[in-house]
Amino acid sequence: MPPRSTVIALAVVLSFGLIFLLRPFAPTLSVHSSYYRDVFGRSRPLRDWLRNEEERYAVAVQDRQGLIKKYGPTEVTVDPYPTHGELYTLWDFFIPAFQCPHRVERIGTLGDGGKWVCGIDRVAKQDKCVIYSFGINGESSFESSLLNRAPNCEIWGYDFSVGGWGPEIKDDPELNKRAHFRPWALGGSDRHQEHDHPKYWTLDSLMKLNGHTFIDILKIDIEGGEYEALTSFIEAHAERGQLPVGQLQLEVHARDGRERFDYFNHWWAGLEAAGLRPFWTEPNIVYLNIVRGARPELAEYSFINIRGNHALVNERFN
Repeated sequence: MPPRSTVIALAVVLSFGLIFLLRPFAPTLSVHSSYYRDVFGRSRPLRDWLRNEEERYAVAVQDRQGLIKKYGPTEVTVDPYPTHGELYTLWDFFIPAFQCPHRVERIGTLGDGGKWVCGIDRVAKQDKCVIYSFGINGESSFESSLLNRAPNCEIWGYDFSVGGWGPEIKDDPELNKRAHFRPWALGGSDRHQEHDHPKYWTLDSLMKLNGHTFIDILKIDIEGGEYEALTSFIEAHAERGQLPVGQLQLEVHARDGRERFDYFNHWWAGLEAAGLRPFWTEPNIVYLNIVRGARPELAEYSFINIRGNHALVNERFN
């Protein structure tokens, strides 16, 4: 039997060797460095990561065109919710093919109300940040969690159907100081004269009213109003070529005619053209459980804006 000291030395050597072998399969991101690791452990600057992801996303867009030809063969003839045994739904054409280069985590309650967010720790590093939330519905776990995670952030919330924040913010005096609420609706045009009920504001008009030039986190859940509201916002910033938003958490309601494939595909392409890339999706199964027999019309998406110099795409926030 070898001496005890020899056994100990051998164990130490084997331990270091095992650590060395497993290093390439460590988590894909290095949050303390301006370099990001791929699945093989190779380091890349953030700008290279984003460029490579954009190349991968372009392939997914091409695959979408192939699926349209398969089931269409044109976008006009694609059935968003087929009923004759076809193995797809609308959402299979619009996959979250862009990988966020930062930690992605679900913020807020489990079940309906929570959202998937990219790089909240990077957003929280800023001296100040701005959050907008449209569609409160009396439940504010997402918004309160963001405020707790990012003490330098303030949030502006809008919902004409409720009187204020949910108890998660309303019952917390410290969070209330950084939360601002108005019973207004988000729309594609401004209609907020004295006789207008509810009062509709465009996102661009609200930003000007509040004195904001950038929104770090934008959440929209407005029961189908997202189409006109986002189209208006994109058009307002088309000349500039980039949206003043870091990321978008959006519930998409594909119903009431908006599920028509040619309409939806054109609208989605507008989001992509504005620099928004989906990095997460979550079907709304709660809706299907409540409305038995309904089609899968609702899905949550999270998008990163790949343009600009905000916290998610600028290496100075590493």
